[in-house]
Amino acid sequence: MKKNLLACAVATVLVSGTALADDKGHHGFNFKPLDESANAADWNPAAPWKLPMGFTQAVVSDETDLNIYDGGRDDWHDMNTVNETGPMAGRFMYRTHEVRGVPEGGAVSVVDLRTGETRILAQDVSWTALDGIRWTPWNTLVFAEETTGGRFFEIVLNEDMMSVKEVIDRPLVGRLAHEGIDIDADGNVYVVDEHRGRTSGCSGVVPCGGGVYKFVPEVYGDLSRGSLYVLKVDGADGVGQGEWVGPIDPLTARESGTAAGGQSYQRPEDVEIIDGRLYVAITEGPRDVVTDPATGMPTFTRELYEGRVIAIDLDSLEVTNFVKPGVNVPVEIGRPGDAGHQSGFDSVDNLAEAPNGDLIMIEDNKPSDIWFASTDTNEFGASEKVGLFASLTDPEAEGTGIYFSPLDPHTLYVNVQHSAAEDGDGTWAITREGRGGKGGRDRGRRDRD
Repeated sequence: MKKNLLACAVATVLVSGTALADDKGHHGFNFKPLDESANAADWNPAAPWKLPMGFTQAVVSDETDLNIYDGGRDDWHDMNTVNETGPMAGRFMYRTHEVRGVPEGGAVSVVDLRTGETRILAQDVSWTALDGIRWTPWNTLVFAEETTGGRFFEIVLNEDMMSVKEVIDRPLVGRLAHEGIDIDADGNVYVVDEHRGRTSGCSGVVPCGGGVYKFVPEVYGDLSRGSLYVLKVDGADGVGQGEWVGPIDPLTARESGTAAGGQSYQRPEDVEIIDGRLYVAITEGPRDVVTDPATGMPTFTRELYEGRVIAIDLDSLEVTNFVKPGVNVPVEIGRPGDAGHQSGFDSVDNLAEAPNGDLIMIEDNKPSDIWFASTDTNEFGASEKVGLFASLTDPEAEGTGIYFSPLDPHTLYVNVQHSAAEDGDGTWAITREGRGGKGGRDRGRRDRD
């Protein structure tokens, strides 16, 4: 048995594209949503994910293939992408490792999904908390650091797709606590500042930071020239009419963005563009500073939910609550096994697009749940159907890095961090019985022993 299932990739087999589009009652999948989250008492390291009937899970790559940080340390696999375009498209998976304070520095790894070969793609002693990663339409990789003032990098690969020609720092995209990254059809890059802007602020200024940003290049595909803008929202709680304001100073993006009027959210972590809408995972509920009239001292208030997903219409810039506990998904109460437990939406972290256009969401929480939301909305912009697809039984871990390759509609990848299983950091594939995606079938890997 293994003890540290840090990153598990989940692959999910779907039905055909036509069936996906028609199957609105099952969130774009032929599955029955789970009734409740996983109970840690049911943890099985060989199959850590609680899944709907008819789905299976298998390891794609773990620390038995590549152990970057030995000596009992976790590899902290974080986010995933594949080479979505260009030569051998879809064959290679690239992963960031979110380690901090290690002498070797952060790393990006690569897995050949056909052969199973896994190696370090790039590593530097100065890198820390590597998080978001995306394949660009111009055939490069971009990734970034999650720390305050974190850097944004671009990798130019060699022809073998498993080695690096050049790693380039792209400061104009912004020095921020980067996590989510996405790119639109015009080559604009969207990023967020993973900062508690409603409570932590900047140098005593609250709210400050925790914004949503847009980098506009002067030339498509060239991240060395361009301007950075921040989202301003005219409305309560960060919803309402938005506008991009700036340009702002990318080297002080948090502070200069706030000074320009940028909206502060409470820890935005990921972004995903689907059909002209930018979805943003806001991991924590609002905590606004108020003054106690009796004492004159600042206090914090919060609403009774933890985390939500907002949607930004990139044409009109209207900002709405797309998934919000207590509105179109239950509020989570306690944990499975507790008296009065209620499974619900809690601390949403990463986002991905399903092959039928649904939004996939995973929680930074225990138990870590995976949800699917239809992008069909009501008059207020909220998803009309949100369902629980999977839940992690591992008592110490969280899932992260959910991702569908556009070349493989049968495989949903997801990473699991800081597991209770020894040397279990890795990538998993969940597939429907009788179906096999590139993550599971091509490799011929076993279910975890």
